[in-house]
Amino acid sequence: MPFDFLKRRKASPVAAPDTLAIRRGRGVPFDGMTEEWHIVGTMDVTDRLSDALNKREAIAISNVSWSPIEGDEPLVPAPGLQSVDPYDLILVMAGAVTIPALSDSETAAHKVHKVPYDVALEVPPFRVIGTVYLHPGMEPERLLDRATEMFLPLVDASATLGERSLGERIDAILVNRFYLRGIEQIDRRTGVRAQRLPGAPLGGVSWHDRSR
Repeated sequence: MPFDFLKRRKASPVAAPDTLAIRRGRGVPFDGMTEEWHIVGTMDVTDRLSDALNKREAIAISNVSWSPIEGDEPLVPAPGLQSVDPYDLILVMAGAVTIPALSDSETAAHKVHKVPYDVALEVPPFRVIGTVYLHPGMEPERLLDRATEMFLPLVDASATLGERSLGERIDAILVNRFYLRGIEQIDRRTGVRAQRLPGAPLGGVSWHDRSR
């Protein structure tokens, strides 16, 4: 893990303002998970939350509370935590407030060139189920490849920690691809791996063929 100031073994989780380039902007609700902590607060961003995280720079955060991800301990104030580094975050819950609204035409234009896949992502210690939109010809397994974007959005998504649900489905969950260890297409009705249809693709070469 590139930066580990949010791990409990550290004496202090505070990111010093004079050692990190902290950008300040508008405040949006923040709800994120690290390897050991559940953190909520208000994050100061100047653009979309996903764009801010993908810049890989420390982001100012205020009104912070946190609790260990294990167990049932309640959230407690963490006034000393003044910034969060995206490298420390595994999941970020994104709701309607953090996602700029698109017009119907913009939404249609965004989706018309992409194909939806229902997937389950293994991002230890979490498992995330949702829908990802990919360009035609791109198999979901390719998400394990190195990419320029650090966070991958899954829409209509839910997450679990072991057998424990982390809440109902939400608009989107941003997943840090650096922690992604497995991916499979699933049937959303059952939550289990989808069965591949018999037969060969109708022309072209699939990713599975190229990987043999």
